[in-house]
Amino acid sequence: MGSALENYVNQVRTLSATGNYRELADELPESLSLLVRNWSILDNVLETLDMQQHTLGVLYVILGKLHSVASSNPEPAQIIQLMRDFMQRSNTEQLRFAVCPFYETCHLFTDFLVQKNVSILGIKVLSRAIEQIRQLDTQLTPIHADLCQLSLKAKNFNLVLRYLDTDITDISTVAAECKNQQQQQPQHTLDANNDAKYFLLYYYYGGMIYTAVKNYERALYFFEVCITTPAMAMSHIMLEAYKKFLMVSLIVEGKIAYIPKNAQVIGRFMKPMASHYHDLVNVFGNSSSEELRILILKYSETFTRDNNMGLAKQVATSLYKRNIQRLTKTFLTLSLTDVASRVQLPSAVEAERYILNMIKSGEIFASINQKDGMVLFVDDPEQYNLPDMFLNVQTNITQVLDLVKQINKMEEEIILNPMYVKKALGSQDDDLASQHPKTYSGDPTD
Repeated sequence: MGSALENYVNQVRTLSATGNYRELADELPESLSLLVRNWSILDNVLETLDMQQHTLGVLYVILGKLHSVASSNPEPAQIIQLMRDFMQRSNTEQLRFAVCPFYETCHLFTDFLVQKNVSILGIKVLSRAIEQIRQLDTQLTPIHADLCQLSLKAKNFNLVLRYLDTDITDISTVAAECKNQQQQQPQHTLDANNDAKYFLLYYYYGGMIYTAVKNYERALYFFEVCITTPAMAMSHIMLEAYKKFLMVSLIVEGKIAYIPKNAQVIGRFMKPMASHYHDLVNVFGNSSSEELRILILKYSETFTRDNNMGLAKQVATSLYKRNIQRLTKTFLTLSLTDVASRVQLPSAVEAERYILNMIKSGEIFASINQKDGMVLFVDDPEQYNLPDMFLNVQTNITQVLDLVKQINKMEEEIILNPMYVKKALGSQDDDLASQHPKTYSGDPTD
């Protein structure tokens, strides 16, 4: 081991032994280039450090290894096992002094797994990373976006849904962490600039995951958050989310869901770049399944390029269902052949399949007489007087009350925030000045 690396090891050991983690965290970034240059002997460095006692030193060695994967071309199993061991044995107290490099390590690890096409092997590792670094169960970290990306690549959503189902009340960003720790290292500047990127990616990937599991209401909410995030310019992530937002809106509401008026970036940039999707919305509004099928075929190249062809087919399916639901408001009985004709399905067999699926999912209430091929539409049998329904209503009321408490708490924190108070008082001073302007006709000191 070279003398420079020996100095690195001695520095880590000395400052860790005396508990000077703040000083160590401030000095270690200067050694990152040294570690990257000596990638071939970093395993020797790891052998001299203990993950529990020297967490900060080991973190930067792993970061150096991940920065040099293009040169070292390590076996995925080696990197995965190293990360797994680190997440299990590292000292959380020390990691609090190096949150920014910890996030960077997780980003590079994610990129490595995606490149090697072994995303599924990193899902539990990143889940452990989130549990270790977040300070609240409702806190969003940049690692959440990495976990969503790996889950999408692996098509494995069991673990990530637990995080997506949790409503966010706090956000951890590189900029905030560096400010809290008073770190001004240049290498963290790029990640700080990417805070918005990881926020948008979390909601974009989350919307895609909910779409994949057919939880369209939750998917719509995630895409809405992504496209209505305050911005001066359009992000490509926001544009792709907007396209999916339009299609999921049709599935959930049959029209474009409400968009706040302050989301000016949508009208200015997104609409002109999503014209084919707005054509889809317009044709969907005509309630003609045949016209919609023709339009999807016409724009199939665009939908396929955007990876939205599967979603376009779901939109077509939802229109068939909506047209069947309309029939329940007009007719008490219909033959399967008539249903197929009125909603423009290819056959009575296909109409029967749709109706059976809709009955099973509770979208309509009907019965089919197999003997004469007739459908009998009935009213919703729910009387809303059973204990289970009462318990459901009570649960919803409790959730709303908890949400009100959370909103009041967040409002109080904002009102007492010194930056908000200063800005609010400054705005009031400006308003008073505009209401009582001074006119200086003589001495300006009068």
